[in-house]
This record gives sequence, structure tokens and C-alpha cells, in this order.
Amino acid sequence: MDLSCVELCIKSNFSFLNGGSHPEEYARRAVDFGLEAFAITDHNSVSGIVRAHTEIKKINAKNSKNNNILNTRLIPGTEINTVEGLVITALAKNQKGWANICRLLTKGKISEKKGSCKITLNDVLKYGSHLALLLHVSTKLSYTKWIESSKKIITKFPNTGLVLSPYYEGKDSELFIKTSKIAKKLNIRLVASVCPIMHHSSRRRVIDVLNAISRNCKVEELGYNAARNAERRIRNPQEYKKIFMGYNDALINSIEIAKSCKFSLDELTHQYPSEICSGDSAHKKLTRLAHEGLKWRYPQKVPNPVKKQVLYELKVIKKLNYSPYFLTVYDIVKFARSKNILCQGRGSAANSIICFSLGITSISPEIGNMVFERFVSEARNEPPDIDVDFEHERREEIIQYIYNKFGRHRTGLCSTVVHYRSKRAIREVGKAMGLSIDTITILLSQLSGWKKPGSIKEKLHKFGLDPSNRKLTQALMLINEIIGFPRHLSQHVGGFVLTENRLDELIPIENTSMHDRTVICWDKNDIDALGILKVDILGLGMLSCIRKAFSLIHKYYGHNYSLSTVPSEDPNVYNMICKADTIGVFQIESRAQMNFLPRMLPKCFYDLIIQIAIVRPGPIQGNMVHPYMRRRKGNEDIDLPPPPLKKVLEKTLGIPLFQEQAMQIAIIGANFSALEADKLRRSLATFKSDGDIGIFRHRFIAGMLKNGYKRDLSEKCFSQIEGFSKYGFPESHAASFALIVYASAWIKLYYPAIFACSLLNSQPMGFYSANQIINDARKHTVEILPLCINKSVWDNSTELGPNNNLSLRIGFRQIKGLSKPAVENIIDKRYNGFKNISDLWQRTNLSYYILSKLIKSNCFSGIGIKRNEALWEAQALRNKEKGTLFESKSENITYTNVPIKLLNVTTGGELIKDYISLDFSLQSHPMALLRNVINKGK
Repeated sequence: MDLSCVELCIKSNFSFLNGGSHPEEYARRAVDFGLEAFAITDHNSVSGIVRAHTEIKKINAKNSKNNNILNTRLIPGTEINTVEGLVITALAKNQKGWANICRLLTKGKISEKKGSCKITLNDVLKYGSHLALLLHVSTKLSYTKWIESSKKIITKFPNTGLVLSPYYEGKDSELFIKTSKIAKKLNIRLVASVCPIMHHSSRRRVIDVLNAISRNCKVEELGYNAARNAERRIRNPQEYKKIFMGYNDALINSIEIAKSCKFSLDELTHQYPSEICSGDSAHKKLTRLAHEGLKWRYPQKVPNPVKKQVLYELKVIKKLNYSPYFLTVYDIVKFARSKNILCQGRGSAANSIICFSLGITSISPEIGNMVFERFVSEARNEPPDIDVDFEHERREEIIQYIYNKFGRHRTGLCSTVVHYRSKRAIREVGKAMGLSIDTITILLSQLSGWKKPGSIKEKLHKFGLDPSNRKLTQALMLINEIIGFPRHLSQHVGGFVLTENRLDELIPIENTSMHDRTVICWDKNDIDALGILKVDILGLGMLSCIRKAFSLIHKYYGHNYSLSTVPSEDPNVYNMICKADTIGVFQIESRAQMNFLPRMLPKCFYDLIIQIAIVRPGPIQGNMVHPYMRRRKGNEDIDLPPPPLKKVLEKTLGIPLFQEQAMQIAIIGANFSALEADKLRRSLATFKSDGDIGIFRHRFIAGMLKNGYKRDLSEKCFSQIEGFSKYGFPESHAASFALIVYASAWIKLYYPAIFACSLLNSQPMGFYSANQIINDARKHTVEILPLCINKSVWDNSTELGPNNNLSLRIGFRQIKGLSKPAVENIIDKRYNGFKNISDLWQRTNLSYYILSKLIKSNCFSGIGIKRNEALWEAQALRNKEKGTLFESKSENITYTNVPIKLLNVTTGGELIKDYISLDFSLQSHPMALLRNVINKGK
């Protein structure tokens, strides 16, 4: 290239519904054009910068291997839009400058609702140091106001530049002259930029569609708001020279500014809070806690292999400086247990003896073929990821504890980037393109049809649409193009980032739509790319159910149970599971699992681990299920490979079922390095539809042949684990879940009333409705007591009967549309019980709406009032409540309870009313009413 060049004002599609190209596309284009540097400067945001950073690093690394000298640099920055109307590009010169950008964006967003940003001129003056500030001439402000505001910036920061950018309207020469005069008047330098909003001109139509979506109108209604042309795209140096002919000083100034901006996102460092160390060094405290935990976990004697593994894990953790991370998670788990909040770590953390000894996880890695490298690896420059499940109803307590202990300026949830997928793209693009609602509905209903082979015209004709409709075909092209575009930010399910120093100097923080929640603007993949650690604070409904069950068991029987003290390996529990009597039991309650249980016949804990993992798409598609079952039943010889692979596969009868086994086979059998094995594992990763493990085939088979294994065995091993390409389940995850499976099954077997009560009080969760849970409890000889205005409370409850048998009393929470405060008012005023409707109404002053909800649930039947009669009385009270023309509402009201005789309602009528109010009925099953009719038909 005869001219070096940079671009400092790029807007990506992370300027949501504005930019028309991905940050990665700009990175590739900038390298193709030979630009020295480029800056992603999204609208009041830095959300897309990590994507460009990761891509440019990948490209530069590849170029270095090919001896390509040119390395294109990414300059992190943002476009600030102040409330006064100024538009300023802010570029980070150094790490302090980046911190100021983050503080500035946080200041603008943290005081506003989600999606809004309010940055003032004073905020820019406060945080503008260590930044290259570039002013844009405003088309919205008056010239006088713009000059006045700009001078305040220039006075504080004299090196501010003025962006010289074309409008591509045929008058750019005049525009450049005017802009040049303004620069001279303000005594600042011109900076050349074409201000791209797309990487290629082909995205012009996408820009218009996004514009129409943001304005909630059709493309044809955009008018002057539509893109005038396709010129606002990133350019090559020759085009820059042509566009800015006569303004070489502006091009030179942009290069000088780029050189002054030396900050890279690689400079960001992350440290976990130090206050958790309590005076000791982090690693010293972790070592002490780990060994104390081993004595707790192994009260008799710590096995030698466990001792060796702990020392190995501590060595790796110290080397990678992850000790503060483990201590932080330990602190959170410790707090949860101090508040009697049930929790358990799962996922790859279950591969760690350290996590087990700290009480973060509940399963010893000895149980299966756990691989610590699945969790932490020296070869992988990536932080560990600990997922901890808490009771879903009390998870907010944990979240607020983290905020309160470490401060909101040091903590924040990860974001999740909501991307356009097929359905949303069809809806929003279709509407913007003016497609009819009927057409959009047809397209939505035929999503699966688009994946089938065949031309678009044939498909459209088959779906009953007109293939010659130009608007329709254009819309389909745009829908395909926009899929994958970011739509907006949402909060991650529970990924928390915590820092020693200010988080808002590392990443901008903003509010979520939920009260008291704050989120950073980067998602899980972004922080992984930068080596920033997080801990996942997740909610699990079954933990809420189990904790409530343990509380009731303690109340009635005096036993104090926890997940680790539930009697293990009870044959009666496994007998119940083998019969598929698992409605409500965690994980094995689905129809697919229940159909498989009588075939699998799990008899021990490891069988449960296999049961959880085997009914998955991966093992099914990999043709692992039938061979495993034949071997389990003795219908096929167990063909184990020679040592040392035998140890890896013997627990699963020679069939690889888990990600960890795939990694071990690769490492032991094919000489994969830990890094290569982890790449193989990633290609098997959960929910990854784009994983392609075929690229490992040659390397895998060659490695096994080199180790002396036969080709047919090598190919067989690879073909087996290849089935994981759609869904590979980790053994560590299955083991953690298996503990909850066993605990919930044990409670169901020995305390069916308590289990059903706890399950109903933890809804919504699982596969089954309240009706199915109640019917299942009845099958287990649990007496179900109806709603009673004088005995029921908000939650479903248990009552001790004459034979010390527990019955289940339906609670007010089952009434649809009834609020908890209304029920608390009823209970507070109930005293020795209500005598009639009038008594309830006078004591509680309930509205007719709430009163009618109670009556329709039939909760007055316990005091001898039928539903229809109660409604009649309530209507009379309602009329009395309204008062008359000559009666003050505040006067004492006397009510005479006149007996009303109404026609009896049929069983079918009562049943229908129960379902309308409660979604279930204790009176009869709907099919019981049709039994005579069905029998006559026979």
C-alpha cells in the first residue's frame, strides 16, 4: 500500500438496530484493506468490542505464521451522545482512558432504566482525560449552541479533534470547506473518517430494515430517514485518498491519533476480592480449608489417591492464580448454608476434589472417570467455571448478599446478547417489509420446511405462497441475512463477575429491567476471551422442594437430613425407580426417562449417573444405547479395549457415554495433549449445533495406531464418541444431578405426603401439573384434604391424622388469581374460624372480586356452605356494599342470613368449576363421568 490509513469511527450492529455489520466483519475487512488500525465506536456502548478484539487477534496470529508483517490494531472506543446534543467519539489512549470510558458509560446508564443512557457535558468533562475526543458537527443542535458546548470540551481538552466526514450527497466539497472553517475557528485539528455503518455496500438494505424496525414502521414509510446510498462503508487507503483529496492533513491527524491510542483489551487484568482471605495469602487459606475439608469428607481416613489429587490440584490452582476465585465461591456457599439455603455445585466443578472438600460440590470425583483438566487446565488459557445451584425461591438472597458484601461498583451479572433467530427475524423483518400477517404466519409455521432440500420457489409454492412476489423474496433474503444480528442485551441466568478493584473501570455496568439488578455489557464468551472469571449463581426448583421436605421431616419426625446425609444405596428406592414410579422425581420424571427406567433397571448410584446421561440425543445418535443395554443384560459380550483404556471404559461396559471418557480416550489412547483433548471436548459441548469433530478423525486414529491399537478398534472408538457432536453430556454434571435424583426419590418413597406438599409449594417446575401431582399422591395412599376457609393456609400443608399418617391439605396458593396479601389478611382475622360468608366479609373487608375467587374454589364447603349458595350470599353483600341513595357506606350494616335453596349442581358441573378455579378436582376424574357411556359403546 502506498498510503497508510486508519478508521476511527465505526458503528457495528452492537449499536442495536443501527449498524449493519458484525464487529468481526469489520475486523476482517480492515485487514483485507491493509488498514493500520480501526476503532469500533458504538452508540453509548462497548458491547461489541471484544468480538472485534478476538477476531483481529486470530487474524494477526495467522498472519504472523505466514510471515505477514502488517498487524492491524483495534482501538477500543465508543460514541458518546450527550443530553445537550453533542456527538463525541471517545478513544482510549491507555488503560486509564479505558477506565474513564467505562465510568462515563456506567454513569450514564446506572441512573436510567434499561436501554437508556443519560450522559451530560459535565460527565464528559469529568471523565474525558486520557481519551482522544473527536467532535462531530451536529445536525440537530443550532450552530451557536453547538459551538458553545464544543468550546467547553476544547477548553478542558485542547487536543480534541473535529471529524471530517462526507455525507455522499453531491455537496461534500462544500461540506468539507465549512467543516474546515469550523476547525480553524475552534483552533482544533481535522480528523478524517468515513464513519462506516456497514462493512460492505450490500448491507444497505439491511440498514433500512433495521431502521424501520427501530421506528416501528415499514421500509416504504421511512422517507428521508432511509439510507440515501450505500457509501457509508469501510474503505481501502486508495478510496480514503480520493475522498479526502486536498485534506491530507486530516488523514495524517487520524493516523497520529491512532498511534497515540496504545491501549489493548489484553491489558485488562481481573482480580477477585481480597477480603475473603482474612489476613492469610489466598493460596495459604485455600490449602488450609482444603485439608480441613478432607477430614470432614473422609472422617476415617483420606485415601492416598485423593491426597495426591489434592496436591496436584492445589499446585495447578496456585500456578494459575485461581485461589481467590475458589475462596470467593466458598464464601458464597458458606453464606447460603448459614441461612439454611440448600445449594450444590455442578458441571465441570464436580471434577475437582478441592471443590468437593470445600463443600461446593457434593460428589467425590472418585465415583466416576472425572478429569480435572475438564475443569482447569494449564494448557488452556481460560478461567474455570463453577456453577452452583441454589433454591430457586431464595436465589435472590444470594444475589443481594453478593451486591451488599462486595459493592455494586465491584459486582455485576454477565449479559446475554439476544440475537435474531428465525422466528423473530421473520416477524420483525416481515413486518418492516410490509408482508401480511397471514404470510408471516405461514412462514413461521413452516420453519422446519426451510431446512429441507429444494429451491426457494418450490418451497414457496408448496407453502401456498407466490414465488413471483418480489417483496416476499426480498424479505426472505433479508431474513436470512439478519439472523445472528444482536437485537438487545439481557441478563445472564446467573453469571456473576466480582473484582478486587472497581468493576466499572473494567467493564461498563448498567441496569436491568429487574429491580436491584445490574449487568455488565459483555456476555460469557466475551469475558472468557479476556480471562475474566465468573461464578454462576443458578436457581433450581428441586432444591427448594427438597429443602421444604427436609424441614417438614424435621418438624414431624425430628430427623435433620441434608443431601449428604440421606441414607444411601437404599434398595427400596431403586425398586421404586425401576418401576418408573418417578412422577415429580428430579430429572427422571420425563416420559422418555420413565419408558427407559424398566429397561435400564438402575440398582446403584452409578447406574443413576448413566440413566441421566444415556437418555440424550448424543448417545442415541452415536448408537451407544442399544449396545450398552445388550451388554448390561448379558446379550452381548463386553468387549473392553486393552489397558490402559480398559480402566476408562469398564464402568460403562466398553461404551463411551461421557465427555470425560472421550477426553481420556483421546489423551491415553491417541496421545492427545490436554489442549487438544479439550478442543475435542468443546466440539462435543452441550447445545453446540455447529460442532464438527470430524477434523479430529485423522489425528485420533493415527495416535491410536501409533500406540499399538488396531485400526478397527481406533475407528470404532472415534465413531462412538462422534455421536456426541450434537450433545455430549459430562459425567461430572450427571453425577451432581444424580445425587438430587436419589434424594428426591428417597423422599417420595418414605414421605409421599411431604414430597407432594413440597413439590406443590415449589411450583412452577418440572413436567407435571398440580392435578397430576395430587393424583400421584393419592396412588401412594396420601389422603388429600380440600381447601378450607378455616384450616387452609397460603401454602399447601400437611396434617397429622389419627394413625399418625400425614394428610395433604390444599392451600390457597392453588386458587388462580388470588394474591398472597389477601390470604394473609384472611388468616390474620380468622381467630377461631369464620361462621359464614357475612362473618368473613365483615372481619376482612374483602372486595367482591377476592370473595368470589374464594367461593369458586369451594373452600366454604367445610363449614357447610355450598358453592352456589355462597355466591348468592356474596352477591347480596356486594349490593349492600354499594349502598343506596339514602344510606351512607360508613353506616353499620346489619345483614340477615336468609336461607336460600338453589338447585343442586351435578357432579360434572362441580368438576368443571373446580378446574376453572384450581386446575384440578378432588371430587372425580373427568373420565369417570364418561365411563358408563364408553362401556355402553362397547
